[in-house]
Amino acid sequence: MAEPVLRVENVRRLFDVSKPWLERVIAREKPQFLRAVDEVSFEIRPGETFALVGESGSGKSTVAKMVVGLLPPSAGAVHFSASMGGDRVRPGAIQMIFQDPYASLNPRWRIRDIIAEPMEALNHPADPAARAARVADLLTLVGLSPLDGEKYPHQFSGGQRQRVAIARALSSEPQFLVCDEPTSALDVSVQAQILNLMRDLQERLGLTYLFISHNLAVVRHMAHRIGVMYLGRLVEVQETEALFAAPRHPYTRLLIDAVPDLEQIGRDRVPVQGEVPSPINPPSGCTFHPRCPLAMEICMREVPAFDGSVACHAAKERAMAGGLTLS
Repeated sequence: MAEPVLRVENVRRLFDVSKPWLERVIAREKPQFLRAVDEVSFEIRPGETFALVGESGSGKSTVAKMVVGLLPPSAGAVHFSASMGGDRVRPGAIQMIFQDPYASLNPRWRIRDIIAEPMEALNHPADPAARAARVADLLTLVGLSPLDGEKYPHQFSGGQRQRVAIARALSSEPQFLVCDEPTSALDVSVQAQILNLMRDLQERLGLTYLFISHNLAVVRHMAHRIGVMYLGRLVEVQETEALFAAPRHPYTRLLIDAVPDLEQIGRDRVPVQGEVPSPINPPSGCTFHPRCPLAMEICMREVPAFDGSVACHAAKERAMAGGLTLS
């Protein structure tokens, strides 16, 4: 089996949200920390799309920022394969596609300069004429015209801007792309075009994706494997079709039930109850137990260990009893 492109090992990220020191001393309050990510581990294989899903505040984007180096982990480690340079990753080997195509492009720059910027930073290619030819090729690759390089971002629609963002990400010839909600700011009809473009580029260029989304319908179309996050922890990881066919964690089951599906009209669905607890003061034991329909006494006392597939006391009891799925 090929070496994983990425290995995330027990990463944790805490943010200090305490009041200023003097105020804490006067009020005799202790420092407060927000636990955004808590002991998350997973691997991504070459050419694979691994998706992280969950409600807002589950820690998906924080994981993405730690992977690309925008945030250092408070604990744990992020390792890349030897083909990417190991712990000294080749410059340009990792790139990120951001959520908002309206905010991620410099409005004062022409498209040709936006796409050429990573090449200039890496001085590859060194010849300006070669860079201009590369920009034209990338614009064609993402379904735009080379003449569009003379325009400014405000002259494009949202979907076209995201195509420009993809071209910019590809300009440094990366092996690994982190896609942080790349279609959530786009119309539904445009989302499908961008997703199909990303799948086509993955097959053509041999790219590996970490795909961040809260939309399970989008993830089902894109991902080979899915990791479900809740309040900073990874609660389930499965192959995509296996996860939709037989989710093991109650939270995953509730997320899937919330996806619109014409084939399920008339079927009773259980909506996700309650609100996500505060990551500053999370519940004891399994953090999902206040909202879980299968919560038991042990869920309130013990944090379920993640066994590589699921972190749930109820799921493990069902597995021991011979029932692997949630009804």
